[in-house]
Amino acid sequence: MSKILVIEDDSSIRLGLKYYLEQEGFTVVEADSMECARKCFDDSIALILLDVNLPDGSGFDLFKEMKQVRDVPIIFLTANDLEVSVVMGLDMGADDYVTKPFKARELVSRIKNVLRRTKGKNDSNVIELHDVVIDMKQAKVFKNGIDVMLTALEYKILLILALNPNTVFSREKILADIWDVNEAFVNDNTLTVYVKRIREKIEDDPNSPKIIITVRGIGYKVGV
Repeated sequence: MSKILVIEDDSSIRLGLKYYLEQEGFTVVEADSMECARKCFDDSIALILLDVNLPDGSGFDLFKEMKQVRDVPIIFLTANDLEVSVVMGLDMGADDYVTKPFKARELVSRIKNVLRRTKGKNDSNVIELHDVVIDMKQAKVFKNGIDVMLTALEYKILLILALNPNTVFSREKILADIWDVNEAFVNDNTLTVYVKRIREKIEDDPNSPKIIITVRGIGYKVGV
């Protein structure tokens, strides 16, 4: 039975989440502020639902703080659906991003998907792609032994492809795997930009890529 920490200052939303999650078999710990969340956060927490706007600070700041302590899955909750905030949350390493008001069933589905995905990680694995090494334990990428600074979303895209070498992923499948559900904010153009940024960081020649290969009319694959 997974334990979820709900960090939300609106008592009605928090109690509603507690009810629905407990109906699904989860154990729920509640926090209405950053200070309270720090006291509740321990190794038993399997996932965090984190409101961006808290009475004593920013959820983004608390996110960074908690990720430094432990790489726990975190889903942002927010009333702000601006694209810049969505991209910021993903680049920081959020596992998902839910805009209020949300449907309880959809949120529960996202939580289960994130838990399934993170539980399935084998953090002892190292993936080698030519002169690029992905260390899943550290969630880091190295090229010729030098640390490559990828954003969290860039890392997720690369990992999705690298875990399935020579498998062609459609653009729609990559987007769905990133978000767990399709979202309008990350479209084909945005994905193209992210792939371009990854190539600039890991390819010897980004204009003639050897690692992330475009499959015309379909999507991308990792070549080995």
